[in-house]
Amino acid sequence: MKIAHIAPLYESVPPKFYGGTERIIAYLVDGLVGLGHDVTLFASADAETKAKLVPVRDQALRLDPRPLKSPTAAHLAMLDEVRSRAGDFDIMHFHLSHFLHFPFFEHMPERTVTTPHGRLDYADLAGAYGRWPRFPMISISHNQRSPLNQANWVGTIHHGLPLELYQPVERRGDSASGYLAFLGRLSRDKRPDRAIEIARRSGLKLRIAAKVGEDDRAYFHDTIEPLIDGQDIEYIGEIGEADKEAFLGNAAALLFPIDWPEPFGLVVIEAMACGTPVIAWDSGAMPEIVDEGVTGFIVRSISEAVDAVRRVPELDRDLVRLVFERRFSAARMVDEYIAIYARQANAAARPRAVRAMATS
Repeated sequence: MKIAHIAPLYESVPPKFYGGTERIIAYLVDGLVGLGHDVTLFASADAETKAKLVPVRDQALRLDPRPLKSPTAAHLAMLDEVRSRAGDFDIMHFHLSHFLHFPFFEHMPERTVTTPHGRLDYADLAGAYGRWPRFPMISISHNQRSPLNQANWVGTIHHGLPLELYQPVERRGDSASGYLAFLGRLSRDKRPDRAIEIARRSGLKLRIAAKVGEDDRAYFHDTIEPLIDGQDIEYIGEIGEADKEAFLGNAAALLFPIDWPEPFGLVVIEAMACGTPVIAWDSGAMPEIVDEGVTGFIVRSISEAVDAVRRVPELDRDLVRLVFERRFSAARMVDEYIAIYARQANAAARPRAVRAMATS
């Protein structure tokens, strides 16, 4: 198949540091190319991909040092470029938030699929989707769909990682030794303050590897930074791909104490890939992703989380890795997307064939 992938322009594909959406796009695109598909990626010029790259911006927005940038203008220019080449593809897969591409492709929605990678409970999304209800949608968890149940959902595909990307590390002592890990963004909805309290009440060190975005700097400075002592609570900054295996693999558990409807949570399966159990809040997709008492624990309070930390030695880290391999491989993810692409491409081709017969 000839497949176009249209990526957000905020991070490179894959990202240099933080960026779950762009990481998944990279694994998906390279997996499709590896299976012989003709794939074109519309992204910033700093992308590293096996696909044919159409660079629509000289670099990703977040690491562009120029002070004045227009994300809206950048994405509109990209969408116009995709539209001008739409006839080259059997299917176009959009990974953009908030349906910005819908007006550009409203005359050909059946030749598209859209994966929204974020939350869908914004006040205006349902009304916007209602104006273009024919666009096929693919959710990244079943829970993600709930604010937009009326959409034209054609599948749910959980994220996946290459099996060779991370491996469990050899750890000394029992699985309760070492530290607790927090990885992601230092934002209110990720609740690093909860992670700090859990660690202190558990008697384990907490190591925080996280991005501080511009929108989160005040929260970090006012609420989190005063709690970091450099010993029991350590902030090591934003880490890249090469450092995650050691960071997660040497942790007793990953803390994921979120306070928002997380649509998936890529860091959760990154920890599982390293054989590291996850202690996650009962929110969003977490009950879908974490197998209770097998790959971690789902909790609803600080006390439950502290108790879960004490129960971590009950879990088999080898089994955590095996469950990851069975449920969250990139190969499984790619195969599931191909099945939807084929179904949608066949459905889109039928009306064109009927029109051609009618005019012959």
